[in-house]
Amino acid sequence: MIFYSEEKGHYSHMVRLVLAEKDISCEIKEFDPTEKLPEELPTLNPYNKLPVLVDREVTIYEPRVILEYLDERFPHPPLLPIYPNNKAECRLLIHRIEKDWLPVIDKMMSPKISQKEFDAQKKELVSLVSGIVLVLKEKPYFMSDEFTLVDCYMSAILYRLPYLGVTTPNSKSFESLRKYQEKLFSRPSFDLSLTDAERDLKYSFN
Repeated sequence: MIFYSEEKGHYSHMVRLVLAEKDISCEIKEFDPTEKLPEELPTLNPYNKLPVLVDREVTIYEPRVILEYLDERFPHPPLLPIYPNNKAECRLLIHRIEKDWLPVIDKMMSPKISQKEFDAQKKELVSLVSGIVLVLKEKPYFMSDEFTLVDCYMSAILYRLPYLGVTTPNSKSFESLRKYQEKLFSRPSFDLSLTDAERDLKYSFN
């Protein structure tokens, strides 16, 4: 198994989190897409983008499909609920993250973004972060008693907040968010998932 990964891309980070959670043996090839992409990428992904997973004769290039493939291919520990209704709820949460959160993160992480657009997207991101504070009081993880793929998404997003210049108030009302972040970032798999470039992200501010 080979994983073609962006060295500080949030989509690649989500996949590396799953690889670490499940202790999957995999060769990870890291790339900085602003400098160089793998020569074979156009033959692996018709959209010529990372990340890409190659598992023997199977090639997968859509982040969400990669995550679910790994969860089914390596079922322990499961990162999607077993029961169909709970699984559907989890997938709907992922859908909302993909629709509401990821477009904002995508734009803010782009090196081509203007300062005006960055500031507008940052305001939207602050609103999204503030909006989950009450939700995080209900369960240990994101609307779940167990760590799921939803938390893989949120781990990669929340870890990048300092890099994107987003700070949360040190007040009691944001305590649930701080506890959630601590829970995510203290997992052994999280530390294993980080590249050297990602370890430096929190020290780089816009």
